[in-house]
Amino acid sequence: MEHYVLVLFFLVVLALTLTVTWAGCHSMKYFDTMVSGPRLGLEERWFMTVGYVDDQQLLRFHSDYRSQTTEPRAPWIELEMPDWELMTRHLKDAQNCRMSLQNLHFNYNQSDDSGVHILQRIYGCEVFSNGSFSTFYLRYGYDGQDKLSLDPETLSWIALDNVALNVKFKLDADPSLLKMWQFHLKETTCIQALLRHLEKGKKTLLRTDPPSVKVTRHISSDWEVTLKCRAWGFYPAKISLIWLRDGEEQIQDTEYIETRPGGDGTFQKWIAVGMPFGNEEQYTCQVQHEGLPEPLSLKWEPQSASIGLIVIIFAVVLIAVVVGAVMWKKYTSGGKGGNCALTREKDSAQGSDVSLTATGET
Repeated sequence: MEHYVLVLFFLVVLALTLTVTWAGCHSMKYFDTMVSGPRLGLEERWFMTVGYVDDQQLLRFHSDYRSQTTEPRAPWIELEMPDWELMTRHLKDAQNCRMSLQNLHFNYNQSDDSGVHILQRIYGCEVFSNGSFSTFYLRYGYDGQDKLSLDPETLSWIALDNVALNVKFKLDADPSLLKMWQFHLKETTCIQALLRHLEKGKKTLLRTDPPSVKVTRHISSDWEVTLKCRAWGFYPAKISLIWLRDGEEQIQDTEYIETRPGGDGTFQKWIAVGMPFGNEEQYTCQVQHEGLPEPLSLKWEPQSASIGLIVIIFAVVLIAVVVGAVMWKKYTSGGKGGNCALTREKDSAQGSDVSLTATGET
C-alpha cells in the first residue's frame, strides 16, 4: 500500500499545478508514472498513465488492470475507439521506463531494497481559444522532485541535478528525440488531438459555471479575527481570490488553499486573512472568474450577529412580559390592599411576623 499512497500524493500535487488553465486557453496533458520497490521485481514494476483535457479526466491506464486496456473517462472519448488499440500498445510498452528506473537506482546509489521509488513524466500542449499553439509541457521527475524538462521557448533540455545533467548530455547528442517531441507536442499530433477533443466534448469542456461565494468571520482570540472568503461550484477551475484592504491587495497575513475538485465536476477554493478585532469593514474579497460578467466584491456582513441579537432581545422582552404579568396578577389579587398584601406575602415567606402598612396610611 505504501507505493500506492505515494503515487496518489504525487499525482494530486502535479495535477493541482498543471490542470488549471486561464480563460481562453485549453490544454491536454498526460501523467505517466512508473513505480518500483523492494516488493516489486523488475518485471513487476507497474506503470500508470492518466490523461486530461482541461480539468476533465480523459482516460487512464494501469498495468495492473486485468484487461490491459485503456479505460475511457469521458463520454466523448468513446467515439474514438479505432485509436484505442494503438494507444493501449503504446501505454503497455513500459520497458523504457523500467530501464530508466534501473539506471536511476544505479546513478543515485540506491539499492533494489532501498524503498519505493517513483519516476514520472508530464507532457502535453496548450492552445488559445482560436486553436493556435500556445505552449507545451515536458517534464521528468524522480521521487517527487523535478529533474529534467524541455524548455518550450528555446527547445533545449534543462537539468536540475548532476544525474539529470548526464541525461541531458546524452539527449543533446541525439537530436532525433528532440525533433520527435517537437513534432508531437508543438507542431501536429498533440494540437490536433486537443482540438478534436474540444469539438467532441464542447458541452462539458466549454461550459462556464460561475462561483457561489460567501464571506464568514471566525474569532481566533479576544483581539484577533479571521475573515474567510470561500468560492465553490465553479468551472473551469481557474479563479482569482484576493483580499483587499482599503483597495490594496493583502499578501501578508493571508492563507489559502489551491483550487480543489468539488466532487461534482466543479471546483472550490478559499482564502483567509487575519486582522485585529473591529477592522472587518476595511476588508473586501474580490473574485474573478470566467463565469462572472465582472469581478465580484464582497464584505463580511454581520447578519448572523444581528439575528442573534434580535433573538436575545425578543427573549428578554418575552421574559419581562411574563414576569410582569405574573407580578401584576399577584398585585391585583388582593383588592384595595394590593400593596399591603404583596408586602405581607413577602414578609411571610421570610418568616417575619411584622406587619407593614402602605405608604401614607396611619
